[in-house]
Amino acid sequence: MDGSPPEVQLHFADGTLVMPVLPETVVSGLRGTVVHDERTGSYRAPAYTYRTLVTALRSQGIAYRDEARRFEALALRRRTEQRPFPHQAAALDAWWAQGGRGIVELPTGAGKTFVAVLAIHKVARPTLVVVPTIDLMVQWHGVLEAELDAVVGMVGGGEKNRAPITVTTYDSAAAQIEFIGHRYGLLVCDECHHLPAPGYRFIAEGSIAPYRLGLTATLERQDGGEAIAKRLLGPVAHRVPIEALEGEYLAPYDVRSVAVALSAEEQTEYDECRQRYLRFLRQQGIRFDRPSGWAEFIKRAHQSDTGRAAFAAYRTQRRIALTCVNKLDALWGILMSHREDRIIVFTEDTETVYAIARRFLLPALTHHTRAAERKALLAAFAAGQSRVLVTAKVLNEGVDVPEANVGVVLSGNGSVREHVQRLGRILRKRPDKRAVLYEVYTDVAAEAGISERRRQHAAYARADAADANAENTESC
Repeated sequence: MDGSPPEVQLHFADGTLVMPVLPETVVSGLRGTVVHDERTGSYRAPAYTYRTLVTALRSQGIAYRDEARRFEALALRRRTEQRPFPHQAAALDAWWAQGGRGIVELPTGAGKTFVAVLAIHKVARPTLVVVPTIDLMVQWHGVLEAELDAVVGMVGGGEKNRAPITVTTYDSAAAQIEFIGHRYGLLVCDECHHLPAPGYRFIAEGSIAPYRLGLTATLERQDGGEAIAKRLLGPVAHRVPIEALEGEYLAPYDVRSVAVALSAEEQTEYDECRQRYLRFLRQQGIRFDRPSGWAEFIKRAHQSDTGRAAFAAYRTQRRIALTCVNKLDALWGILMSHREDRIIVFTEDTETVYAIARRFLLPALTHHTRAAERKALLAAFAAGQSRVLVTAKVLNEGVDVPEANVGVVLSGNGSVREHVQRLGRILRKRPDKRAVLYEVYTDVAAEAGISERRRQHAAYARADAADANAENTESC
């Protein structure tokens, strides 16, 4: 016996790394990451720490046998000679400089997918690409097959074709990662602001992929979850604002804010409901400038008849603000002004989508729309057979509609990300194209505050607000 420590064995099990033995020097160096599993007598660590753990073993000269990894290098060749734009090349270089880990923030329409193609080609390892929707999965599959000389699989929406390069949805990946998390060397999370959701974060936690790339137009989340995305994917490697690409790589654009008033009947009902709702907040001492304010309101509102009435009043005053009749009149005026353009109308909810579609006889695209009908609607829009699409959140991210040059936001939440995504839907570069985004809002507290929060992004600094004095003293 030479007294040397026993060889460390790495195993992958259910989204974790398992090591029967592990020197104390490694355990102490990774305290809080590696734990001793009393049930099995082994050491265990989250799968995503694979790279850190292997690096620690190598740096200490500790012999190990890697039984966790189930992937090897790929021989990848590009099918096209497409060259990256400067912002795409800079994003790839910055990501690679961080060791092939991190997040790239590029505006919608700036070519995030092509950055991923370049990253997959550079890393040359089996890759799992995770996307939010089936539409995006199909779209990504087409791009990867066109750009890379490799078999590309799909998992999700009835597809179960796994390959060295596989595109899947967040839902499918969350269900499968504990079984396949050791088969991919690169994890690409498109629209990675979704990853911090409790049901999705295990996709990254349960994967050993040493290389990780997150893609998004806006990483920021209202709940602060971007810190989780950075922990699991790596820090932001490269960020480019919309205004830096406008004109040369994205269409030039204008943002126009249009304030409308409530009718007399709507104003009366709105005032009554708002006062009832605010009275309850004051009586209960609930303040929305505190992180727990909204959760406290929901809790208290369901503990008494008075609270339930206050919550109903809150919903009513918000509904009036978001769907007032004068908004529809303003929409009609915009449609008439842009009758030769391709227009996407965005609303907060599906019910409003169908109400607008019925009133103006326009095609509606919602999460209820079947795949075949959705494909036909988008094809008709692209061909100019239909010039208007009305939607809620289906087109917020991912779906490519380059022909659109006018967007109308009739209602939505106060998320800056949602507003940036909606702007991005109309910014695909086309010859002689100038895009316009209209924000139609009711000039009352329940929606003026939402409008103000949306415009906290630099991309909207140019907005010509119709009423700069809109009151913003109460949260909606």
